Amino acid sequence: MFARAMASASHPVTAQIVPIRRCNLACTYCNEYDKESAPVATGEMLRRIDKLGELGTSIITFSGGEPTLHPDLDVLIRRARTRGAIATIITNGYLLTPERIRRFNAAGLDYLQISIDNVEPDEVSKKSLKVLDRKLEWLAEHAEFEVTINSVLGSEIRRPEDAYEIATRSRQLGFHSTVGLLHDGSGQLKPLDRLQFSVYDRIFGLESGLFSFAHLDAFQRNITRAQPNRWHCPAGGRFLYICEDGLVHYCSQQRGHPGIPLERYGVEDLAREGAKTKGCAPFCTISCAHQTAMLDDFRTKPRETLAGIVARRKQRDPNWRTPAAVRALEWMFLRDSRARRVFGAMALKVLRAKRS
Repeated sequence: MFARAMASASHPVTAQIVPIRRCNLACTYCNEYDKESAPVATGEMLRRIDKLGELGTSIITFSGGEPTLHPDLDVLIRRARTRGAIATIITNGYLLTPERIRRFNAAGLDYLQISIDNVEPDEVSKKSLKVLDRKLEWLAEHAEFEVTINSVLGSEIRRPEDAYEIATRSRQLGFHSTVGLLHDGSGQLKPLDRLQFSVYDRIFGLESGLFSFAHLDAFQRNITRAQPNRWHCPAGGRFLYICEDGLVHYCSQQRGHPGIPLERYGVEDLAREGAKTKGCAPFCTISCAHQTAMLDDFRTKPRETLAGIVARRKQRDPNWRTPAAVRALEWMFLRDSRARRVFGAMALKVLRAKRS
C-alpha cells in the first residue's frame, strides 16, 4: 500500500463502503445508521468492490451501520482480497463469536476495529468494556488479523476516565489502541474540556511506536484545543466513502458531496474532487482522511514529513532511540537523493510485475 501510494497519486488509497445501513445498536451520538434498512444485495456489493479494484483502491473498509449484519460479509471480504486490496471492517463487536472470527480468518480479513465508548453501558452507548470484554478475549485467542480498539472522548461521554481504562485493557490483550474524538453531524469537533484533554494526553503517552495513530495524527492535538489544521483534504480522490445507495461522498459526515454513482466514477472525478478545497477541513476529526493526506505529504515532501514525525516522537520521549527501519527511511528520504530514486524505481518495478 505504501509503495503504491508513493509511486502514484491517481488512485484511491482508502475507500469506506457501506454494505448495510442498519445497526443493532442506537448510540445517541451516531448519525451513520438506521433501524430498518435491508442489506445491499450481494451481487451489487461485488460489482462495487470490483469497481473499486478497477480504480486501484489499496484499502477497502466495510463500515455501516453494522457491517456484520450483512449475511455475506465473508464473501465481500474475500472479493476485496482477490482485487488486491487490504480488507478491513469497522464493527461494534456485538456479533463476534469464535466461529465468526475463524470465518474472518478464512476470508482473509487484514484488520478489524472496534470502538468502545465506556466501561459500563449507559443511555448514550452500549458499546462498553463490560459487555465486550469477552469478545476481545476471543479476538486475542483466535484472530489472525490485526485488531485495534478505539476509545472515545467527547462531550457526550459521561466518564472520560473510561477511555484510559479501555486503552490499557487493549494493550493487555496485545491489541493496538487509539483514541477517537466525537464530532458533530458535519465531522467538526467540540473542543475537549480540561479533564477530557488530560485523559487524552495519558492515552497518547501509552504509545511507543513512531507511525502510530497518535503520533501520525498530530492533527488531533490541534483540534482538541479548538485550533485549526492547515492541510489539504484529499476526499473524493485518495479517500472515498460509498454509501448503501452506491454513491461516492467525501466522507461519512459530508454525504451528498459529490454524490456521484460509483459505477460512473472515473479518473477525472478522482482528480477533480480530490483537488477541491473543503471548507470543513480546518476542524475535521475524520482520521482516515487525515491519514491518507499524510501519505501524500510523504510522497510530495518526504524530507519535511519524516523529519517532523521523528522530531515529534523525540519531543515526547527524549530517550527514544530511532529503530533500524526508521534509520533506513531517514537515509532514503533525509540524506540520500540517489537512494530515493532507487527506492522509487524498485517500487514501480514490483508494481508492474504484480500487474502483469
